[in-house]
Parts: sequence; structure tokens; C-alpha cells
Amino acid sequence: MSAAEQPDVEPGCSKELQASSKSAAAIDRAKAEGRAALIAYLPAGYPSMEESIGAAIELARNGADIIEIGIPYSDPVMDGSLIQTATTQALSNGFRVEHVFDVVKAVTEATEAAVLVMTYWNPVMQMGVDEFARRLAEAGGAGIITPDLIPDEAAAWLEASEKYGLDRIFLVAPSTSSERMVLTVAATRGFTYAVSLMGVTGARDSVDGNARRVVSEARDAGAGRVCVGLGVSNARHVREIAAYADGVIVGTAVVAALKHGGPAAVGRFAAELRVGLTQNSV
Repeated sequence: MSAAEQPDVEPGCSKELQASSKSAAAIDRAKAEGRAALIAYLPAGYPSMEESIGAAIELARNGADIIEIGIPYSDPVMDGSLIQTATTQALSNGFRVEHVFDVVKAVTEATEAAVLVMTYWNPVMQMGVDEFARRLAEAGGAGIITPDLIPDEAAAWLEASEKYGLDRIFLVAPSTSSERMVLTVAATRGFTYAVSLMGVTGARDSVDGNARRVVSEARDAGAGRVCVGLGVSNARHVREIAAYADGVIVGTAVVAALKHGGPAAVGRFAAELRVGLTQNSV
């Protein structure tokens, strides 16, 4: 499906709410510039609250269109060793779930990037779905990426996201059936998150060849915007994925840059990745 043939509105979403989607707007701005969007992940509170905010701001200033702020969690089943170590440090430093709103607010006030929270579902449930959504909206957040929540079990989140105008980003993978793909795409607002391979997060030497197929299947199911993550670690990967996806998601490699060089290194790394974003570069 060509970009011109893709629907402007995700299935199941009103035009008004889709038009207000901050992450969709960021992707559309990138597309208007002839490139894919750069989406980057950082855990909140690592290595400190101040440095995590500073690193996120550096990401935005050096080319990230959307920033994912991860909530550190004690049982991160999808996270690789580097992110697990980072989130463990953040928790040991005293990070609490409510601190994520401070990070989101600081980044949205300092940049024009759309800021999403990426979190396992339990912390949201513990706070209360409506309360979490309300506070995220008040902080200027764009929405939530929920890697362990499926639409069938997301009634409270669907209601709260409608109430507060937040994006809800669900994941699809090489193992997603065609029926499940349609259901997930229909429940999504903002963009569909295509996992390029099965397994935990982590930088890899190559991007799994299934990524292109997952993007195609998501578009066939009606997705207007599909972004690829898991295993992306360098400008070559970004260039490869930007040729067929609407956005490229980078996580572990960004955390590694922060670990070894602080916020300034994160900014330099984002600038390197941005070079690969032009969709006609391969």
C-alpha cells in the first residue's frame, strides 16, 4: 500500500480524536519532509531524574520526533539486560511511578517532540487507569505504549484514552494472526508498533527480515502509520527500516549512549541516526 493509499484515520477512531493525536501529527510532519520519524526510548530516572530529562531534551533537539519515556519496573519481562540494569538503578535511586509525569512535563515544556510513556500495565492499574491518564494528559503527554496489554483486556484504558484524548499504542509481531492484527490496529490510535522480532529488547547487528512483512500486514489491516522497533541500533538499521516504515524506534542503543557518555552523547547519537531517515535513501 502506498502512502497515498493509506487511511488518514486509524480504524475505530473519530477524525477529531485522530487529528489531535500528537504522535500521529509528529509522524505526519516527518512524512511531509520526505522521511520516516525517529522515535527514541529512555527510562525515566536513569541515571538520575535530571539526566534522564536532559537526555530526552537532547534527543528532541537532535532529531527525535517522538520520545518514549519508560517507567522502570521490577519485573521487566521484555527488556534486555542493559535496560534492566538501567531501570534497576532508577528504582534503587528512589524512582516512583508518579515521577514519570515530572519527566514528561519537563520534556514537553522544553521541546516540540511528542512524548509517550512506555509501561507495563501493572503500574497503571495500581495508580488507577483514569488517574494515570488524567495526570499524563495534564503533563502534556501524548499517550501510552503498552507492551503487555492487548485490546481485549483494555476496556478501562480505551475509555480513559478517549476521555483525555491520549494515544494508545498496541504492539503487533511476526506471530500476530490476521484476525488479531485487525483487532489491534482498530484499537490503536497514533501509530501501530511493529515488533521486528520475537524476544527481549537489545541492540543487534541486523534487523530481522520479518519487520517488512509485519509492516505490510499491519497496513493491510488498515493501519495508517506503522513504526518498527526492537533490535534497531545504528544508522544503517534506521536507513533500512525507513525505506518501508513510517517511523523507526531505537531504545537499547540510546540507553547505551546515555550510560557511556551522558546526555550529550545521546544528542550526538540521535543526530547520527537522523541521517538515515530519508525514505528514499536505499
